[in-house]
Amino acid sequence: MPSESQPHAHRREPDEAHPDASGRLDDDHFPAYTMGRAAELVGATPGFLRALGEARLIVPTRSEGGHRRYSRHQLRLAARARELVDQGTPVEAACRIIGLEDRLAESERANEELRRAADEPGRDTRF
Repeated sequence: MPSESQPHAHRREPDEAHPDASGRLDDDHFPAYTMGRAAELVGATPGFLRALGEARLIVPTRSEGGHRRYSRHQLRLAARARELVDQGTPVEAACRIIGLEDRLAESERANEELRRAADEPGRDTRF
């Protein structure tokens, strides 16, 4: 417990070995979740997550100890896969559908950025 003379004694100063975590809190691609926690959040088994990895829908990062780590983005994909599988879609087909949905969403985001850039005042929109 920090004392009055050391009010921040429980906090670590960021350094190269322990970078500041505040930038990672909003990072959808930061691998923050262990396999057990990820499975719990998705409502699936660790085996289901391994199957999604084998199908290359999600490729978890490995910790220094070799343990799988999942990001929030990967958990959203896994949750979508679970929905499709629960509706009777085979895992491989679900992974293909989700991969296409994810690529489409990324393309739509990129198109929107281009539209906004083209709509900027003073910008030449002729090609």
